[in-house]
This record gives sequence, C-alpha cells and structure tokens, in this order.
Amino acid sequence: MRRALWLAACLLAGAPAAHAASTGVRYCDGTEPLSARQQDRLLQFAAVARRELEASGHDVALIARSGIDLSRFGIRYSHAGVSLKGSANAPWSVRQLYFSCDEGRPRLYDQGLAGFLLATDDASLGYVSLVWVPREQAAALERAVLDNARALRLLAADYSANAYPYSVRYQNCNQWVVEMLAAAWSDLPDGDTLRVHAQAWLADRRYEPATVDVGSHWLMLAGRLVPWLHYDDHPEADRAALRVRTSLPVSIEAFVREQVPGAQRIELCHDERQVVIRRGWEPLGAGCVPGPDDRVVALD
Repeated sequence: MRRALWLAACLLAGAPAAHAASTGVRYCDGTEPLSARQQDRLLQFAAVARRELEASGHDVALIARSGIDLSRFGIRYSHAGVSLKGSANAPWSVRQLYFSCDEGRPRLYDQGLAGFLLATDDASLGYVSLVWVPREQAAALERAVLDNARALRLLAADYSANAYPYSVRYQNCNQWVVEMLAAAWSDLPDGDTLRVHAQAWLADRRYEPATVDVGSHWLMLAGRLVPWLHYDDHPEADRAALRVRTSLPVSIEAFVREQVPGAQRIELCHDERQVVIRRGWEPLGAGCVPGPDDRVVALD
C-alpha cells in the first residue's frame, strides 16, 4: 500500500512548495522545513540554472526537476513545466500544472525558478533538465503558453497522477506540457475539443509515454484507494499487464529530440558541495558525479 501511495505522490511532485509532499502518504500536509543552509544551497543551485537560461539566448525552455527519489522506478524526473523569460510573474518563472489540495482540482500556476527548485524532499541531491528548441518552435511555444485562454482550455477538470496520455478523462502535470507542445506546433482548432485534437496530433507523430511497471495485482488494487490515482482511463491490456503508461519528463524530452532537429539540452545536478553541468543528451550519472567534460561550480 505504501509503495502505491508513494508513487502517487511522486508523480504529483509538481505542486508548489506549499502543497508538496514530505512523504508519499502525507502529500497535502506540506514539506518538512528546510534549514537555512539547505535553502542557501538550493538558492545557489537556482542561480546557476538561471545563468544557464540567460546565457542560452532563448526566451523559453522546457524544464524538469527531480523532487522525490523515484530511482526505484528508474525515474529521475517527475515534474515538467515551461520556463519563460517574459513571464509576468518574474523572469524565468515556470508555468505548470499543479494539484490544488484545497480545491481538489488541477490549476495552472506560475512559480519563480527558485521556488520551483526548492520544492524537493532531498535538499542534499537534486537534478534539473533544460531543453531549448530553435527559434521558430520556441516562439510558437512562448505564444501558446502565454495565451491564457488557450492554456486553460488544455487544462483538464480532473487530475490523475498516472493519467493515460490518450484519454481526456484526466491529466497530470506532464501531460499538460506535451499537449501544449501539440497546440503550439500545429494548427489545431480551438474550443472544447482542443485536448482531443492535441492528443490526435501527438498520436500521429507517435508520441510514446513512459511505462511504469506496477509489479503486482495487489498494488494495482491498493492504488485504487489513492485519490490521485485512477485506472479507468487506461487500456484493459495495460491493466492486465500490471503497467501504467503516462507522461513523464523523459517521454517529453525524447519526443522533442525526435521531432525538432536542433533541440539542445543541459542537465544540472547538485550535491552538498558543488553543481555539475553537462551539455548534451547523455544523462548525468547517479550521485551527481562529474564526467571529464562536465563543468563544476563549487557551492559556498
């Protein structure tokens, strides 16, 4: 039971800090407070990420972060959003879907970059991924994300951490991002069927969600007791195979890399001593250990 609950909170890790989880079974109770030293280290990490965004010469980036340790599922990143230099909130704020515990429904939220990176359960080790696309696609994405009415029309009424990406019944934070890519990079008709057309566009381009192996019938049944997990939108074949296919940052990045020639990526990580920066699509190793070509920035 704890593992299923924990998975639900993990995939919900996109909520702002006021609603983020401290454990998988206490998602809406808030985080454990960070020490002054931990906050300072994370703010330094955010400053390095901000410098990379500024130095890119772009005005928009796809951004993903680690939050809760998902390594047991082979997942590093749980939550993605769109970082915008021209955000009305603050430069490089992240527009994202989050689950409002008070209202029991998903909302769109513009969160400052530092706050986005502070929403973590492990202040001693964290990762962030930044993806830029060429100017034509970037400009289209920026226009779409900043079009509040269109962005909200892509927001589902109901949240599910494990939402199936080819159903409009539910939505998770990463699914909103990938549907926004569809709306930005195509000429989709507006209106109440926007999500339907966005998913058809993604299917036509063979967007592949991530697969999470649940592993047992007991866990599938236990998951039904978690208010943020739903299975009625998933194909019967997947349920029988004890697996969940859902949108995660890794699936979004793979799709962008395949669909957009010239897309570029930087991955950053921090431990308690330093920040490691790697350019390119080869992921950083576990433990934030730098490779020979990585740049290292010492933390004070």
